[in-house]
Amino acid sequence: MKVAVVGATGLVGTKMLQVLAERNFPVTELIPVASEKSIGKEVEFKGKNYKVVSMNDAIAAKPAVALFSAGGNTSLEWAPKFAAAGITVIDNSSAWRMDATKPLVVPEINADVLTAKDKIIANPNCSTIQMVVALNPLHKKYNIKRVVVSTYQSVTGTGVKAVTQLMNERNGVQGEMAYKYPIDLNVIPQIDVFLDNGYTKEEMKMVKETNKIMRDDAIKVTATTVRIPVMGGHSESVNVEFANDFDLGEVKSLLQNASGVIVVDDTSTQQYPMPKDAHEKDEVFVGRLRRDESQPNTLNMWIVSDNLRKGAATNAVQIAEYLNVNGLL
Repeated sequence: MKVAVVGATGLVGTKMLQVLAERNFPVTELIPVASEKSIGKEVEFKGKNYKVVSMNDAIAAKPAVALFSAGGNTSLEWAPKFAAAGITVIDNSSAWRMDATKPLVVPEINADVLTAKDKIIANPNCSTIQMVVALNPLHKKYNIKRVVVSTYQSVTGTGVKAVTQLMNERNGVQGEMAYKYPIDLNVIPQIDVFLDNGYTKEEMKMVKETNKIMRDDAIKVTATTVRIPVMGGHSESVNVEFANDFDLGEVKSLLQNASGVIVVDDTSTQQYPMPKDAHEKDEVFVGRLRRDESQPNTLNMWIVSDNLRKGAATNAVQIAEYLNVNGLL
């Protein structure tokens, strides 16, 4: 099986290569694609070096699937060209997520929407993915009415430039800024651009994507997304109001038995999820489970996951695995 990775030299693209190798996806030929300036460079995959090629050369090579992580504008321009050539695109940008004709997929929740006709498949936003993986089993049981989420997001979600800014500041080095403000010893309550309603694009992604993935527009979501000086994963404080009351022990049991979830929740030994523990892992970690004592039927929880893996690369590869196993490629 020929597999293209578009944006192969970026943070997420590099992680996609790593995850493809780790999960032994049946790649017979890798086709790495990157910007014009990277054409001819080599990337390593499973002990072999592959030359970076152009978009047109990748299409001509006719891969079965192309994992895109090269930004929204690139996806808008090139994903349809790949799809027209019969190549299945799994796109990590926001370009296609809210397109009613394109599936938005977290395999643990809604892989069943996928068909062989779907040639452009959207990979959700990293902060949305980890939240819905944890919420889905609870929604099935108790029926979620409203979610209030505040995020604590890693600089790796912005990219290499942001990681460099953080380390430069930490080491007292002047350099290029990914953010308007310093990030080391600071917290920036803005991710992506502001919209007319006062929310950021990232915050509204969490609202709309949650409804689409969970196939329930009745779930009300409000979000505040925040960048913090951390690498390794995103964290979220989530307050969930259910239509029906719940038992805390049953909540924990539902999460422990949910695919892709690990519960780390023991206050007696100060055990709870942290980004450094989620780093380089594919699961979504949940802890600090407790009843909201200010109103009925409401749960507080803390959700952590590696945003480059489950939040991006791993979720995309899991989609490809589902397509392959079910004969949809």
